[in-house]
Amino acid sequence: MPETIDTPLVSPFLDELVKQLRAQDSYGHWDGKSDEQVLAPYVIDAAARKALPLMADPDPDVLWRLELFYNAVGLAIERRTGVMVAPMIKMHHEGFGRVVLIAGRLVVVNKYLRDVHRFGFDSLGKLAEQGDKLINEAVAMIERYPDVAKY
Repeated sequence: MPETIDTPLVSPFLDELVKQLRAQDSYGHWDGKSDEQVLAPYVIDAAARKALPLMADPDPDVLWRLELFYNAVGLAIERRTGVMVAPMIKMHHEGFGRVVLIAGRLVVVNKYLRDVHRFGFDSLGKLAEQGDKLINEAVAMIERYPDVAKY
């Protein structure tokens, strides 16, 4: 059965991302919306992605969602490890760049970004899967090099 936006998902990453999004809602526009509705802009199916131009400057809303995505990853890592994580994003106006998440002196996430104007996931399940994957890899890195991460 294909997943819909209204399918409830349980993921520590999605919980963190929803907290990040709701914290940005200073006027209460999302108060009556479900978590799935708040996360809906992250879901871009293959047809919608294909309709986007191959070359384009990223929309400010897309850059905002990208930043909140990696902020949520960083905060979820902090919650699991107790180590403060700082995201750094360097983005070219044409939609390519790099994001790193740093714990102490340790780079725990190093991701090159391309086609940022197409940033999104096929489903909420894929969104959760990608976020959880980044978190698990970062936690493993911190556990492997704790002295560097806590310095």
